[in-house]
Amino acid sequence: MKALQNMKTVKTVLLAAGIAMTLACGYSHSMTPASAGNMPTISNLSPNSAAHGDASFPLTITGTNFNSNAVINFNGTAMSGSGPVTGFSGTEVRAMIPASAIMNAGTVQVTVTNPGTPGGVYGGGTTAETSAPMTFTIN
Repeated sequence: MKALQNMKTVKTVLLAAGIAMTLACGYSHSMTPASAGNMPTISNLSPNSAAHGDASFPLTITGTNFNSNAVINFNGTAMSGSGPVTGFSGTEVRAMIPASAIMNAGTVQVTVTNPGTPGGVYGGGTTAETSAPMTFTIN
């Protein structure tokens, strides 16, 4: 009977120690939510149109608040080579638009996204922000 009481005491002590360790490791701290990142804006597309069936071409977007890792989205698809790979400044980003993206006549939306940044131990960071769209015409 005494062994059973000792086991209950040991279990209680271990449970209390586990709770204390959990609290001491920071699990009781609240996380800081991500804040809004830089909102990019587009003022110009160059060129602003192309003929369907043309070859690939470089697209230059002028605007404001472009991060160094900004991504050009052409008709909802992130273009490879966006951001610093093919050209970057705080007011200009460039990407190669493949011929496959302009196979059909019509219009497509172009946006720029500044990816979010991760937070630290207790959260934080920034959320991804995407510009308002600008229309690109495929003749």
